[in-house]
Amino acid sequence: MPSRPNILLITSDQQRADCFGFENPHVRTPHIDGLAREGTRFSACITPNLVCQPARASILTGLLPLTHGVWDNGIDLDPHVGERGFAGTLARAGYRTAFVGKAHFATKATFRPTGTPECRSSGARYGPEWVGPYMGFEHVELAVLGHFDNPCPVERPPVGHYERWLYSRAPEEEVERLYRASLRPGVGATQTWHSALPVEWHSSSWIAERAIHWLEGRDRSRPFCMWVSFPDPHQPFDCPAPWSFLYDPKSVPLPGDRRRDLERRPWWYKATLEGTPRLADPGMRELRAKVSRIPDQSDEQLAHMTANYYGMISLIDHNVGRILEALEAHGLAQNTLVVFTTDHGEMLGNHGLYLKGPWPLEDLLRVGLIARGPGVKRGQVIAEPVSTLDLAPSFCDYAGVSAVADLQGKTLRSMLEGGSETRAAAWSEWHVHPARCGVELKLRTVRTRRYKCTIELASGTGCPASMRRAPA
Repeated sequence: MPSRPNILLITSDQQRADCFGFENPHVRTPHIDGLAREGTRFSACITPNLVCQPARASILTGLLPLTHGVWDNGIDLDPHVGERGFAGTLARAGYRTAFVGKAHFATKATFRPTGTPECRSSGARYGPEWVGPYMGFEHVELAVLGHFDNPCPVERPPVGHYERWLYSRAPEEEVERLYRASLRPGVGATQTWHSALPVEWHSSSWIAERAIHWLEGRDRSRPFCMWVSFPDPHQPFDCPAPWSFLYDPKSVPLPGDRRRDLERRPWWYKATLEGTPRLADPGMRELRAKVSRIPDQSDEQLAHMTANYYGMISLIDHNVGRILEALEAHGLAQNTLVVFTTDHGEMLGNHGLYLKGPWPLEDLLRVGLIARGPGVKRGQVIAEPVSTLDLAPSFCDYAGVSAVADLQGKTLRSMLEGGSETRAAAWSEWHVHPARCGVELKLRTVRTRRYKCTIELASGTGCPASMRRAPA
């Protein structure tokens, strides 16, 4: 290896592990498929948590949620803990570190100011000239807007670099009209429409553009570590044209089993689906119920939802291709470790469930993980149980530095380079706050090559499963 490698982490949000071309012929991801052919992919990687904020904090820190303290959405990552993650560690070792896109290390949907740049009630305090530091990243450009039907920031000027840029494209009323408008009449699919927002204005396009801009202007005397984070295909499923029309809903396969069949599931499945979020503020309670639950959809509605979901993934893949082309154009591809993964999965109607929740099914638990770079074996598929928790120690290993703290993840480098290392198990945990669905849960999941088991610690109930049968 001629020098310390650059590190490029690219993530999507809420992307199923079977929504890549190499696992699903109905999904078009040629650029990510190319990464897998030229490198290594893991077929049994799991997330440390089934929702965004804890999972992302675990990627950054290499720690499980109850260790880094973000055990559910709505809890801010302590900056002192975040700065000890891989970005801060590499920055102190001489790397130039950058973050572009959705961070979600801190709560954004709150009506009270929290003082972080991601909070929609206080982020406007960070003026347009602010570009970090944040959680160990020296350069930061954030996308905060998204995941809700109403895009309006709580304060003016808009919060986030993407939001400021978007609202500079046209008068405010026109931006919001385009965001909400659909190019084609819908079929009543929940949180689904063909966005009238020009694709050039979409967050996926902006994030790729800003990542490429940073690569071109970086300090060439130092290796870099950049995290590029796309907010899609998280709901709402509002893909812009032409990508929203890439998939014909009539040709999209639907899940074979759409029965909820809650009677054979542990008690908390039904409790979380029927409970009322315990929130004092009625507005936040209504918002939580609206954005986190989807009623059962007809076949036609689910097909349109899925087609838009696939379109969002293909748009991300297109922009991943743009970034990879920039690496090639600037002579960086040979000495850059490129990793693609996501924070957690999506139910997408399987088992009659939608979005995400405290349901440790493979739809949510398993995530795609692909790596390409110097020394990484080509065309390798690894079935050992690993975790996105392993990324932070892997990055430190490739950079030749020791992690600041005792990490709970373990470096993947030996496996990536063709070693015979095996793994016994990977872990996921979630202390579900009653504000989410009206019930408090303490869930622990362990997954081996052959089995998976989840225990709810307070009640002592669980759900073991064999991975040799059709995984559930």
